[in-house]
Amino acid sequence: MTRQSTMRAAVLETHNAPLRPSTVPTPEIGPREVLVQIRASGVNPLDTKIHAGAAAHARHPLPAILGLDLAGVIEQTGRDVSRFNRGDEVYGMTGGVGGVQGSLAEFAAVDADLLALKPANLSMREAAALPLIFITAWEGLIDRAALKAGQKVLIHGGAGGVGHMAIQIARAFGAEMFATGSASQRATIEGFGATFIDRDTAIATYVAEHTGGRGFDVVYDTVGGQVLDASFEAVRRFGHVVSALGWGSHALAPLSFRSATYSGVFTLLPLLSGEGRAHHGEIMAEATRLVEAGKLLPMLDARHFTLENVDDAYALIRDHATQGKLVVDI
Repeated sequence: MTRQSTMRAAVLETHNAPLRPSTVPTPEIGPREVLVQIRASGVNPLDTKIHAGAAAHARHPLPAILGLDLAGVIEQTGRDVSRFNRGDEVYGMTGGVGGVQGSLAEFAAVDADLLALKPANLSMREAAALPLIFITAWEGLIDRAALKAGQKVLIHGGAGGVGHMAIQIARAFGAEMFATGSASQRATIEGFGATFIDRDTAIATYVAEHTGGRGFDVVYDTVGGQVLDASFEAVRRFGHVVSALGWGSHALAPLSFRSATYSGVFTLLPLLSGEGRAHHGEIMAEATRLVEAGKLLPMLDARHFTLENVDDAYALIRDHATQGKLVVDI
């Protein structure tokens, strides 16, 4: 097999500068890595924060190749990799932070533990839209809250990336779903199978209406700030609150008085620390299982982007002008 010595990539040289299409060396793989020929790169709001140098928790030394999520085909396997073979279609959250090369490139050397086989019934574009948002939703609901069938679950921000994943995961586990959003998002939230709650409704009102005043068994905050404070008031006694954006200062009294518990989700930790990477691969295998069973589908923006105009995708995210996940075709 003749290995391609160079590849095309979108390179960030200075924070907030345009991503420059460039020719760079194709990475070498280590013994536990695979070389993935990238077909699609998912774009997340976090990518735009890394691009701006505004995410203290997600530093990426410059010059850098961004892009957290990928879907592609394995071109080469390291000597210690036994789970995958050349030609396998895979996906995962594999880089774009902490000095690990991202997915805005033709190839990436990827820790095999981070990957799973792509669902057979999804396109590369659809698959690339899933990893970060699915892992974040799964870690909150399953790993932290230990979700059980029959529980009443409230998702704050149900039409967002993590939110619409969380609704589908919880429904697949047999939970009764509720989700907040704006009036314009009602059809989206109901389409995924959750009871819609207008985000401007008073907490006491929707807790009384949907839980008889007892509160929800699990509350997942995907918004942060005051919404996390509201979550502490919406949870039932001995219930559990999860947040993917619990970075502020919050009063814990409402939570304590309910003898409820709280967990934070920091999805980047395995990429930054190296710890827990195999579990991310396991989570992506669960995503494949749910997708192939017809229980999970990403909400995808129909617009197409390439390495040459990826800045346009970033601008749409910054302007809150997306209609689902954006994906770059590689």
